[in-house]
Amino acid sequence: MRSSNPVFSRRGFSRDNNGYAGFDAPPQAGAAANPYAGTNPYAQGGNPYAQDAAPGTQTPQYAPQTRRMTMDDVVLRTGMTLGTVIAGAAVGWIFLTKSLGFAVGAGLIAMVLAFVQSFKRKPSPALILTYAAFEGLFLGALSGAINDVPKLAGAPMQAVMGTMAVFVAMLIAYKTRIVRVTARFTRYLMIALLGFVLLSFVNVLFMAFGGGDGLGFRSGGLGILFGVVGVVLGALCLALDFKQVEDGIAYGAPREESWLAAFGLTVTLAWIYMELLRLISILRD
Repeated sequence: MRSSNPVFSRRGFSRDNNGYAGFDAPPQAGAAANPYAGTNPYAQGGNPYAQDAAPGTQTPQYAPQTRRMTMDDVVLRTGMTLGTVIAGAAVGWIFLTKSLGFAVGAGLIAMVLAFVQSFKRKPSPALILTYAAFEGLFLGALSGAINDVPKLAGAPMQAVMGTMAVFVAMLIAYKTRIVRVTARFTRYLMIALLGFVLLSFVNVLFMAFGGGDGLGFRSGGLGILFGVVGVVLGALCLALDFKQVEDGIAYGAPREESWLAAFGLTVTLAWIYMELLRLISILRD
């Protein structure tokens, strides 16, 4: 299975020899149920830490020297990444609010770094934290500029509170199985995300070459509807991320994958914040 979040679509998370892993059944022993068996570079045959074994013996999937990812690792790395975003946002709010050109540049750099990390074979903590810093600069400068508009004052704080509420609500919905992440759920979400991204891209093109608000997806009633759809899709992506982190822990992913989990959650939360900020701005305008 490929995640809606590109940073989870590489090796490891929720992928086995049949294409799907662990959505409707708990983890089972054996390579067929373990997404890390056969495809993980740490598994037998590709594990640089594995010792030579006698013919007919089975080596462990991970060598003892390789620590496995835990929930504490994910929480710690996610806190570090989000903390870097917050620190960058504070700098952007204070120093870049009047220089939106620099803010846009920071946003483009963050986007490039996100794509680079998404296609890297292994997570790079330095790259992830650098992305978080530039993403924070962009979000802080944009939020400060919006907050300076009298009728939009306070909108960034409302968006922050809304993002926290969406995260907590989706975590509760996921843990109580109100939202169940299945293969069908993922397919439909991927289709919806593809349509949303394509419409957004077309709207940007019309704005760039035709002026105004393009196709009208960012203002008026259509803009409100589009914003609500964006927030809902982001929330559903959180559920998918929760499932894939859970599977990574259950199947014994290497500890370094906790950085990948932190990166994916940060990308999704930044997206939800942007959509909420845009939606609140439309509603208050």
